[in-house]
Amino acid sequence: MKNNIDLKEKLLNDFSGFEKSLNGEVNTGFHETRKDAIKAFNELGFPTRKIEEWRFTHINQLVKNSFLPAGLFENIKIPKTNLKKYLIPKLEANLVVLVNGIYDKELSDIKENISNGFIGSLKDALKSHSDELSGLIGKIADYKKDAFTALNTAFGGDGVYISLPENANLKYPVLILHLTGSDKDEIISQPRVIINAGKFSSSVVIEVSYTTGKKVSFLNSVTEIMLEENSKVTHYKIQNDSEKSFNIGTTQVIQNANSSIESYVISWGGELIRNNFNTFFKGKDSECYMNGIYLSKRNQLIDNHTLADHAVPNCYSNELYKGIIDDNAGAVFNGKILVRQDAQKTNAYQSNKNIILSEKADINSIPQLEIFADDVKCSHGATTGQLNPDELFYLRSRGIETEKAKTILLYAFLEEVIMNIKLAPLKEYLEKMLEKKLN
Repeated sequence: MKNNIDLKEKLLNDFSGFEKSLNGEVNTGFHETRKDAIKAFNELGFPTRKIEEWRFTHINQLVKNSFLPAGLFENIKIPKTNLKKYLIPKLEANLVVLVNGIYDKELSDIKENISNGFIGSLKDALKSHSDELSGLIGKIADYKKDAFTALNTAFGGDGVYISLPENANLKYPVLILHLTGSDKDEIISQPRVIINAGKFSSSVVIEVSYTTGKKVSFLNSVTEIMLEENSKVTHYKIQNDSEKSFNIGTTQVIQNANSSIESYVISWGGELIRNNFNTFFKGKDSECYMNGIYLSKRNQLIDNHTLADHAVPNCYSNELYKGIIDDNAGAVFNGKILVRQDAQKTNAYQSNKNIILSEKADINSIPQLEIFADDVKCSHGATTGQLNPDELFYLRSRGIETEKAKTILLYAFLEEVIMNIKLAPLKEYLEKMLEKKLN
């Protein structure tokens, strides 16, 4: 790691090398978007704590690294025999594997063949579904306002495209494995995931990230979700990264009439994690459920930013994020409900609950309401405390050792979120992972 590196200038210079690695792709329409995005990144620069949205999250450790973007490093090869440890036991799924942001066809296994639909490499889809993608990629997540989204858009070489035609219901969930890292180079992986849910379609998408190398790595991902009328998507993001990794991700959703999204964000790995989840209610009678748990320990920082933007009447949002912070770790929760003037009959609820286990641990919880309509039902709240001594005493009086009793109470605290997961193999997997992390 070089302390005198200017990562912004390095990445701006690296863009020309990235362009050369694209070969014929520089002649596509999307490449004009890439060039516009690198200009936006140059103007925005990396965020500092002077920016309100980043007031409690410093990225000093991140920008000290000399990260190589796609096209400038030799990608690693992961043997198929090593893949099992990254999979979710008992889960039958359409498997999509991204190695440092690049689709790996040999490791992937798409079980379903969707008539007039698509599940696979974004790079391939830019050729076969270019007209369809032209109105989606870079159009849902605004790269002109966020530096990391701009960076992802500029260096976006590959990722995943999921296109569901009208009335399509996926039999199996789509499991996207983000495998990031190298033993040779400090790399930045910048995959793009685009979900285009047609009218009356239904799907489950699970994104899981793992660190695979010994060197410091940075996963900078963007997920764009378009929900057409009466469509439903259940989206999971699970972060199992190592403590030598950085993970910054944005999920941006547009909801048309009568659509529904259920989101779960599970964060318990990485030196710095930043999750942005934003949904825009474009059509009436839509619903959004936002759920999250985070377990921050040692010197970790986990930051969750959410936005429910109610722009039309008769929509519903409900949010529950719960966290445990220990040691010298920190956490940030910034949840915002925005109800615009025309969004009458809005119902929006938000709750953030935290347990602090150490005097040096830190949590900044900022629930926000901005309401410009008068016929609404909205509430928000945040609580931060320690383990209940009465509950701990009760378990101790039943002969349970102190540390075991603490684990039971902490497990029960976070289980409130996991218990709502309907996919049994995933629920079992997360329960075992939670127990392991707490122990």
